[in-house]
Order: sequence, then C-alpha cells, then structure tokens
Amino acid sequence: MSFTELARTFANNLLPIILISGGGYLLGKYLSVDPRTVGRLVFYFFSPLLVFDLLTHSDLAPAEILFTAGAAAAIILGVALAAYLGGLALRLDRRALVSVVIAAMFANNGNYGLPLISFAFGQDPLARASVYFVTSVILYNTVGVLIASLGHLDLKAAGRGLLRVPTIYAVLIAFLVEGFDLAVPLPLDRSVSLVASGTIPLMLILLGLELQRVQSTRDLRALSLASITRMAVGPLIALAVLALGGRTPASDPAVMVEAAMPSAVANTVLASEYNLDAGIVTTTIFVTTLISPFTLTLLIVLLK
Repeated sequence: MSFTELARTFANNLLPIILISGGGYLLGKYLSVDPRTVGRLVFYFFSPLLVFDLLTHSDLAPAEILFTAGAAAAIILGVALAAYLGGLALRLDRRALVSVVIAAMFANNGNYGLPLISFAFGQDPLARASVYFVTSVILYNTVGVLIASLGHLDLKAAGRGLLRVPTIYAVLIAFLVEGFDLAVPLPLDRSVSLVASGTIPLMLILLGLELQRVQSTRDLRALSLASITRMAVGPLIALAVLALGGRTPASDPAVMVEAAMPSAVANTVLASEYNLDAGIVTTTIFVTTLISPFTLTLLIVLLK
C-alpha cells in the first residue's frame, strides 16, 4: 500500500462526495435552503425509487438479500449493545447513555454510504448496500424509536410510524416484481430510473445541509465512546458476521463499508423528538464525518 494509492483512492471516491456535500453546506449557509424540505423529498420520493430501481435491476438472489439484511441487523444491534455496555462502564447518566447508543447505533448508510459504494465498487455492491440501508431504516423507525423513548412509547404508534416509511413498500413491490418475473412498463421503468439517477447527488446535498446544525458538547467521555464505537466497533462486528457467514470482507465490500460509516444525520431527529442530549448526538455526527474520509479511504484500499 503506497501513499499514491491512498491519494488516488481518496480523490476518486471520497473527494467527489466532499465537494458535493460542501456545495450543499454553502447552499444552506448563503441561500437558506431548508434541509427539512430536501430531507422529505429524499425520504418520501427519491430514496424509495432508488431502492426499487436497484433491486429490480440487480442480479441479487433472495438468499443474498436475506443474508445482507441479517448481517445489517446483527451489526447495528451489536454496535448498540457495545455502546450500552461502554456507557455502563463509564457510569454515564441515563440521558447521556441513551444519546450515546443512538449516535453509535445508526450510521449514514444512505446519503453517504450509497454514493461511496457506487463510486468505489459499482452496481452489484450498491444493490447490496441498498438492502443494508433499508434494514437500517426499519430498525431506526422501530428499535431506535423505542430506545430513544426510554420505554414510554405507545407500541401501536410506533407500528403506525413504520407503516409510513415508503422505502419499505418499495422493497415489497420490488420483491413482487422479481418474484413473479413481472415486466415493469417501459415508461414507468424509465421514469423510475431517471429519478433514481438523481437521488445520490440530492442525498449528498442533504448531507451538507444537515452538517450545519451541529451543536457542541463538553462530555468528552460520551463523545469518545460514541465515536469509537461507531467507527471501530462497527467494522469489527462486520468482520465477525462475514466470517460466520463464510465470507471475506473483499467478497462483500458493501457490508464492510456500510458498517464503517459515520453517525447518521437522521439521529438528530430522535435527539430532538425524545429530549436526548443533542450536543452528544450532533458532535458525534460531526467528528465521525470529519474523520471518515481517512478511515474509509484506508478501508477501500484494503478491500480492493
């Protein structure tokens, strides 16, 4: 591994993401673009169609989809457990502990992970990454909400909230199309593909917009625990999961890269909705996003 190889990998795969996200940051700063509106566009329209397009145009077998979804769930829940045990060892108060678990548990698998995997590894790993992303969305809207609410959530309300996640329906429809070998009408297929092609750039703009809303924290113990658990423990758990499945990291780079993503900007929603420590959550997002170009460049070189 040479410096030239690392620099080339960074320039070809990470730098485009930084430049587009930086553009989103500047748009929000100088033109007052509302990240909530852009986020809704991505969540309700662009992201579901991207996932549908990836699944219906990939060669993933049902067994591969199930393995990727199971691996994603194991990694996400494993990171949550590691963060929880670490918080207990540090004797964090309840509010800080829950904030650390949420900040470490959910990674930026969508608007950072998907474009990076597309640039670095191509279409087939991108389809696997979309399955990982969908799994994280489901866990975010169920387990994540339950953890953030500290057990005071109405389970029926949580279930109704999950039914409002459009990406889940995109996956179900894609399974029906593929399972029954249905042909998507050409005008509809082209419309979906056209929207899907614009989703990743819009996700990167949203990432830049969201990074403006960072708050600081003085709880360095909680911040360190959340950041280390997110960036180091996630990939280690992914290694173990792949080994148990008889796979190597190089044979399934999507799982490895998604497990190594920085903390998700969507974690700020849970922090605000359930009165968590927003400083811990947003600073973890900022710190892990800041160091991710270096860690991910190294990881991509190793996987290749």
